Amino acid sequence: MFKQILKKNSFLKLQIIKHRLRNYQPEWSRLIEDSKEKWLNSLKKSKNGDKILIATCVGSHLPATILESMIAVALILRGAEVHILLCDRFLPACLACSVHHFSNLNKFSRVGPIALCNDCLGSAHKMFSSLGVRVHRFSTYVDYAETRWASGVSENIPINEISKYEYDGMAVGEHALAGTLRFFARGSFSGQPNAEPIFRRFFNAALLSTIAAKNLFSRNRFKTAVFHHGIYVPQGLIGEVCRKMGVGVVNWNPAYRRQCFIFTHHDTYHHELLKEPTSLWENIEWDKVIETKTLEYLKSRWYGTKDWIYFHENPCEELDVIAKELGVDFSKPCIGMLSNVVWDAQLHYRANAFSGMLNWVERTIQYFINRPELQLIIRIHPAELSGGLPSRQLLLDEIRALFPKLPQNIFIIPPQSNISTYAAMLQCNAVLIYGTKTGVELTSLGIPVIVAGEAWIRNKGLTFDANSAEEYFAHLDRLPFNSKLPDHVIRRAQKYAFHFFFRRMIPLEFIIPQPGSSVPYRLGLERLKDLNSERDHGLNVICNGILTGNEFVYRFEKFI
Repeated sequence: MFKQILKKNSFLKLQIIKHRLRNYQPEWSRLIEDSKEKWLNSLKKSKNGDKILIATCVGSHLPATILESMIAVALILRGAEVHILLCDRFLPACLACSVHHFSNLNKFSRVGPIALCNDCLGSAHKMFSSLGVRVHRFSTYVDYAETRWASGVSENIPINEISKYEYDGMAVGEHALAGTLRFFARGSFSGQPNAEPIFRRFFNAALLSTIAAKNLFSRNRFKTAVFHHGIYVPQGLIGEVCRKMGVGVVNWNPAYRRQCFIFTHHDTYHHELLKEPTSLWENIEWDKVIETKTLEYLKSRWYGTKDWIYFHENPCEELDVIAKELGVDFSKPCIGMLSNVVWDAQLHYRANAFSGMLNWVERTIQYFINRPELQLIIRIHPAELSGGLPSRQLLLDEIRALFPKLPQNIFIIPPQSNISTYAAMLQCNAVLIYGTKTGVELTSLGIPVIVAGEAWIRNKGLTFDANSAEEYFAHLDRLPFNSKLPDHVIRRAQKYAFHFFFRRMIPLEFIIPQPGSSVPYRLGLERLKDLNSERDHGLNVICNGILTGNEFVYRFEKFI
C-alpha cells in the first residue's frame, strides 16, 4: 500500500530524499575534531601537492558523496590538494532527476528539479566545507552571455539534431540523450509526455556543464578529476572537457562484489574495460587456490551470497521445473540469449554489430524463426523490474509488439521469473549476449558465447565477437557448435574472471553495506588516521592510481 502511495506522491518522495541527506552524510566534523591538529597540518602541507578535483556535482547522490568524501580525505592525508565541484541550483536537469521522482512531468518540464535543489546543495556543501577544502560552484563559472547562448541553442536546435550535437569536438548531445533516457527509464522517449521539453532541458544542462567545466579548468590547473560513472549529465560532460583540456580522468562505479568498486582511468568503465590490455591478466600465476577461489565465487553468483548487486533470493535450478514452465526440451539443441536493460548506459560503441539492443533482439528472433531445429531461450534481464531505476520500457512488451505469436522453438523467461539464469544457460549449446557481464561467467564454465554488443568479455580471446550484423549471423550459421570451449580457453576465461571479479573490483574496508536500506552503504570509520595507513589495501590502490596514474588493479592473489 505504501509503495502505491509513494509512486503517485512526488512530495513524499522528495521528503524521503531529504531525510536520507540529513541522516546518511558522513560526520567528518566529528572525525576531524578528534584529530584536529593532524588534519590542519595535512591541509597545510597539501597546498604543495597535486591539485585533484572531486567532481561530485550532484550533492544528493549519496553513494557518490559518501565514497568521494572518503577519497578526498584520504588524498589530503597523502599530500594532495583536493577541490570539490557541486551544482548550486544552477543546472536545469541532472542525474538526480528521474520520472520516478517527478510524477508531474508537465511541471518538471517547466521548472525542473527546483524542489530538490536546496537540499541537494545544502547537505553536501555543509559536509565538504567541514573538511576545510575549496568548494567550487557551477554558477561561478558561467556568465550571463554564456547562459543566454546555451538557452538559445537548446531552444532552437531541431530536436533530431540534439543527440549528435558536438561542442568544440565534445559529444555534448550524446550525454544529454543518455541522461534523458535515464530520466524516462526507457530506451526511447518517443511518445512520452513532455519528452521534447525535457530532452531540451537536459541538453541545456549539458551545454552549461560543458561551459562551466571549461572555465573551471582554464582557471585552475588540476592534475586529475575524480567522479562517479562518467556518463549522463553533468558527469559525462566533465569527462569530455577533461579529455579535451588534458586533465586526467578517474571514473568509478559500485561493483558486484560486496564492498567493492571499479575504478578506471580516462573514461567510464563502460568503454575502458572493453579495451583493457590482456597483458594485465593473461600471465597470472595460476594455482589451485586461485582456481578454487574463482570457481567458488562464480557459483555464489547464482545466489548473490557474496554480492551487494543481485536479483533473485531463491532462484529455481531444477531443470524439470524449468523445462515444464518454459515448455522447452533440453534434450534438443538450445541457444541462450541474454538481454540488457533497454535504457541503461545508452552510449555510442564502435564495436556494436547492431544499431541498438532492440534491433539485435528483433533480428535475432527473426533469424531463429527460420531455424526451427534450434530452440532459442531468451532471458530478459531481471533488473528491468528490480533495478535501482525500474525500466518503463519492457523488452517483453517490445517483443510481443513485433512478434504477436512466437514460433514453438522460441521461449522467453520474463524478468520477474525466478528461473535461475545460470541453470538455464548451462543447458545451452551457446549463448548470445549484447552487453551483459554474464559472458565472463559462462565462458569460465565452458559455454561458447557470441558477442553482438559492448560486453566486457569482448576482445579477450574468449568469445566469438561480431563487429557487424553480417559477422554476427555468420557465427549463428555455425550453430549448434560441436563442443564446449576447449580446456585452454576455459582456463584463460577463468583467469579473466579472477581478474575481473577480484582484481578490478577493489574492496574498501570502511564502506559498510546496508542490506535492505535505500542507501546502499555508509561510512564505517572510527579514526581519521586509518585512512592513511596500510590497513585498507584497496584504498591505497585507489589513491595511488589517482596520484600516480597506476592501473586500478587490486592484486588479490597477494592476499589469498
